[in-house]
Amino acid sequence: MVETVSAEQVSPEEVAEKLRTIAEELEDGDEATVRAGNKTVDLRPSDSIAYEVSVRERSSILRGQREAVTLKLGWRPPGATEEAAPDAGAEVEGE
Repeated sequence: MVETVSAEQVSPEEVAEKLRTIAEELEDGDEATVRAGNKTVDLRPSDSIAYEVSVRERSSILRGQREAVTLKLGWRPPGATEEAAPDAGAEVEGE
């Protein structure tokens, strides 16, 4: 298993553009190219994608209030067997 994680502080407009790009890649065809930091990963989503969204609200005297949204997408690439690709997917998290 290889995991590529990218975390950065960006404007709401930049987040929307990054999500829009991923959405367009998923709609347009067989491959979705996702940038994570300085790396580009080519993903092959299947016809069925597991979708999970979670929202977290926290309040702390020292840290103040925080909100976070995590989007998680997962699938087995077309033609993959369970042994070859037990957990393929992409995760996007914002806080």
